[in-house]
Amino acid sequence: MSKPVKNLITDQYKTMFDGVSGAVIVDIRGIEANTTNEMRAGLADKSIKVTVVKNSLAKRAFAGHDLEPVTALLDGACTMVYPTSENASAVTVARELIDWAKKVKELQFRGAVLDGIVFGPDEIKKLSEYPTKEEAQAKVVQIILTPAQNLVGALVAPGRNLAGIVKTIQDKLEAGETIAKAS
Repeated sequence: MSKPVKNLITDQYKTMFDGVSGAVIVDIRGIEANTTNEMRAGLADKSIKVTVVKNSLAKRAFAGHDLEPVTALLDGACTMVYPTSENASAVTVARELIDWAKKVKELQFRGAVLDGIVFGPDEIKKLSEYPTKEEAQAKVVQIILTPAQNLVGALVAPGRNLAGIVKTIQDKLEAGETIAKAS
């Protein structure tokens, strides 16, 4: 491959992976073409792309990039699976690939990178259990709102209790019962 072609591919990788902060590296050798196409289409529906990369050129393209730590995982035939929209993340990719690995036994994990943290092949399952960005934000909002909800509940509780007592007295009086004086 000539140097100009290598430079073109490297530039394409830089453009293609611009803004990508996480990916999962897999080996898809030995998987039938129809199965690979089915997997690619299924992942594409969820804003996930599958790209076979040339390792040496990817290493050059990822230098100084969020994906630079992934270069340690690029050895032999490698396929990068990465999110293509804000709605997907490396966690989403890992979840989807775990599901595909159950169907396609030949799918082998090489590792993953998420925000500069490298996960080994045996840690992909753990990565898939991380909360997505939206799930983490929802948990933070819930944690922030819980004390306020507890405070409002504590402030309203005495009034609610008093209203319950008044309602009980009203019901007893309407039923013709007498109310004894508490001592």
